[in-house]
Amino acid sequence: MISQNIWQGRLDGEELLFHRIFQRVKEETHYDTISTNDYVLHGFAVDEGVRRNKGRLGAKDAPDVIRKNMSNFPVILPDFSLLDFGNLTCEDGDLETAQNNLAKNVSKVLLKGGKSIVLGGGHEVTYAHYLGIRTAFPEQKIGIINIDAHFDNRQPESGVGASSGTGFWQIAQEGEINSLHIGIQRNSNTLKLFDTAHQLGMKYILADELFFENLPSIYQRINDLLETVDFAYVTVCMDVFNASIAPGVSASAYNGIFADPTFMHFYRHILKSEKIVALDVAEVNPSLDIQERTARLAACLVNEWFMV
Repeated sequence: MISQNIWQGRLDGEELLFHRIFQRVKEETHYDTISTNDYVLHGFAVDEGVRRNKGRLGAKDAPDVIRKNMSNFPVILPDFSLLDFGNLTCEDGDLETAQNNLAKNVSKVLLKGGKSIVLGGGHEVTYAHYLGIRTAFPEQKIGIINIDAHFDNRQPESGVGASSGTGFWQIAQEGEINSLHIGIQRNSNTLKLFDTAHQLGMKYILADELFFENLPSIYQRINDLLETVDFAYVTVCMDVFNASIAPGVSASAYNGIFADPTFMHFYRHILKSEKIVALDVAEVNPSLDIQERTARLAACLVNEWFMV
């Protein structure tokens, strides 16, 4: 369920030219209502994977806060439609069931021609979101662009199970992985995780490589991935960003990247691809946020997809 009065904002008028997102959202429960190219939203109000990964809890409370920060953006495209199917939760620490439930719903969205948006929650959302895409398109080649400081390719610990740090290891166990990880930090990943990335064929761009003069190379590496897949999915872990603009995350980064022109250039380039069918933002932790900066940034990143 969605908390009451989340979708609200400045009402300038009822004509289309005045519309803001809150005026175009429909809260839904029936997947038969989805039309081709509708944006379809689920909240993944879960941080059990963060707990298992020994992180700071609180991300499960993020979906409604991000919704609130999305509400007042102006609608740019006249045929924009956003259907909100509420939040999924994790009962009794059963992360695997929560992930499977999200995957089933995402699959329904994609099979109806919708575009899937998920608001995390911890980055355990990655495996769930990917599983939904794979369920919908079992014979297609799926690419993943992960904007993150971390590889999240740890092998699950015995007795603990999957976590927010195991998603890409889990994905790789199901077949060839086609991924590009942007913003990887050397001081956030052990040599073992770098080695695992190489062993699994996970391509990556270090945070230190994300400067304006390097944009042609970044574009090329993004294009190299997109040209070889049938569908693509973008996942943004908010801990990739500098702590000054994203303080509300499980693992803040003093040397994280900024949402500067270099980032926005390549991020918008990614979203312009017609192969993108799914997007999520993860690891916003409202209990650690300052003036909702992190939630606002996450909302802005989702809104970028609404404008291409």
